Amino acid sequence: MPVGIFRVCLVVITAIVNHPLLFPKENGTVPENTEEIIRKMKEREESLRLEKLRLEQEIAHQEATQKALEKAAEVVEESKEEKVRWDMWTALSMVIFLLIELWRQDFQEGMWQDTGGEEDDMAVLGKAFKGVAFPDKAVLASFYEKRILGTTGDMARMREMVEGFADDLLEALRSVCNRDADMEVEDCMGVGSMYENWRVRKPFVCDLIVPFAPPEPYCFRSQTWCSGDSFPPDEQGYGTIKVCRADEDVTGCICDKTKLGEDMLCLLHSQANTTRPSSEMEDLLCFKNTQYLDADQVMKWFQIAVTKAWNRISHKYEFDLSFSLLDSPGALKIKFRSGKSIAFNLTPVVQYENSDVYFISHFPRSGLAADLPSSTHWFLTFAVYERRFIQLVSKMLPANACHVSCLQILSFLHGKQCSLTGPSGLTNYHLKTVMLHLLQASPSQDWAPEKLEARLQDMLKFLEKCLHEKKLYHFFIGNRKVPAELGFPVIFQRAEPLNLFRPFVLHRDVYRKTVDTFHEMLRNMSALINEYTVHIPLAHTNGIHKESL
Repeated sequence: MPVGIFRVCLVVITAIVNHPLLFPKENGTVPENTEEIIRKMKEREESLRLEKLRLEQEIAHQEATQKALEKAAEVVEESKEEKVRWDMWTALSMVIFLLIELWRQDFQEGMWQDTGGEEDDMAVLGKAFKGVAFPDKAVLASFYEKRILGTTGDMARMREMVEGFADDLLEALRSVCNRDADMEVEDCMGVGSMYENWRVRKPFVCDLIVPFAPPEPYCFRSQTWCSGDSFPPDEQGYGTIKVCRADEDVTGCICDKTKLGEDMLCLLHSQANTTRPSSEMEDLLCFKNTQYLDADQVMKWFQIAVTKAWNRISHKYEFDLSFSLLDSPGALKIKFRSGKSIAFNLTPVVQYENSDVYFISHFPRSGLAADLPSSTHWFLTFAVYERRFIQLVSKMLPANACHVSCLQILSFLHGKQCSLTGPSGLTNYHLKTVMLHLLQASPSQDWAPEKLEARLQDMLKFLEKCLHEKKLYHFFIGNRKVPAELGFPVIFQRAEPLNLFRPFVLHRDVYRKTVDTFHEMLRNMSALINEYTVHIPLAHTNGIHKESL
């Protein structure tokens, strides 16, 4: 009870104390402050609402921006994928188009003029020549006896005369040269068709090569495309020749790479043994400011030396001697007082190491062959080994074998056709290469004299196949089956095969002209042979059949 009374009293006292009448008059501003607070709170509330709206707008803008960026990224990604797919299809379409175009061009070039019948295999002649009559054995034998066989004696007499004069001319050349400064000239060697007994077309021209070497103490060091360094495709078959001192290391002495100092001397290279300055290297027929032998310099030197030599011995002969071709250093012509003339080539060459392969300064070319990369690039000739291979194989063939006869007939037909329709990309060297390949591939008994007709057809078939494929490989380069008896350098046997028809790939107009000439020659073959064939009695022709190509 007392506790309840106490609580009531406490409440009454609190109410009295807190009654407004008990506060002083200055506290009468409380209601005004309350309104101010309420107003400020409303303003604050309004500002917060506006801030909230602003933040919501910013958030909405950011969300819209983010969605736009994501959408743009998706579009870019889709465009990239689409571009990749388009590029892939474009590249694939281009590849397919190029393949179709190459196939179309090769197909057009390989198509024969006669489009009927089934496709023949490449090992046989094309369909365009089904109706072409091939001369039989009797006609070929008569043609060979009348037109070709009689020229053998003329070639032998001409070779003997030219070789004797060339020896005399070179001896005089040595006498007019300064042995301490000029090149040393060796004896000449006969190469080519005249010395392999298969040249048939006149004028007869003897090809002689003359090896030369630098004066002491210099020597030649050669490098070929198959020596290990990479050569461009157009430089395959060529090499360079560096003029060095005989005692100079191939890789160079360390004194050339290290500064020894003024008071130190290399024991290998004394001061008196220093290489000539590059300005004086031109005296050794080198290209300007280099040590590489220059074919143009060699040409000038050789022509001047031959002129001096002829002036020394001209009184001994009753004929004149002159240069017949400006672009060949040793193309000479003997003119007799009777008006007759004899042409021969005396060409300077450089021996490759200790072999019978030679760098030739100027090589007879057709319009198909590319120009030399530079005057310091020399073409390699294997003519000595070619002649030696033919002699070696001839010993294993039957008596009076027909291999040379086939080459003579084919060379005659091609030469006659070119005189009618103009030159083509084929040369006699190509024809000889065909014969060399077949000599190695065919058994020796297949070259018996009575098989002349079959072997001539084989050569034509092989040549047509090579023309169609634009591939005729050099006989020696890359040929692992070269007989060991020849002593042929292994470095060339192990090299990549050299395609002699590679220019046909680059010059399609020349290729088309060559193929047309070849086809025309086949169609005209019987007419060309019959023109030089004696009359064959009817009794011998009753059993003759015309084989179709």
